[in-house]
Amino acid sequence: MQFDEEWAQLRAEATERRETAMQLNRVPDEGGVTPRGGGQKLASTPAEKRAAANTIDTELLSKTQTAGDWADEATAKAAGAFGGWATAVGLKKVETTWESQVKTLLGRLSRERDGLRSAAGTLSGVDVDRGRTIDGVKLSPFAAY
Repeated sequence: MQFDEEWAQLRAEATERRETAMQLNRVPDEGGVTPRGGGQKLASTPAEKRAAANTIDTELLSKTQTAGDWADEATAKAAGAFGGWATAVGLKKVETTWESQVKTLLGRLSRERDGLRSAAGTLSGVDVDRGRTIDGVKLSPFAAY
């Protein structure tokens, strides 16, 4: 079977399986929209933020670094085996790109961790500051009447 024939067959099968009962351009006829989850909280607690930050710190960062190092070693070994071939040059480029991506991911994880750790303090600090500002507003002399 040629690619074009196989592709046409796969497209036809996908079209047949398509779910058509849901349409996103209108409200359901059964009486309106019901929010999913039924009242889930938007905000998380400071303890949940700390737990997430600790997970990033103790698991994700170290495991990401380990996986990055393992791939670097394997790619460097493969590039050495293909020394003198164009494949070695390609593998070296892949290794450089991979290192950059791992470094970017580690930076992102660190920023997320730091953001989680500072979020609770920042939000409560803003609330306290707003309260002081509101308390500092002088009432009009006419408010007594």
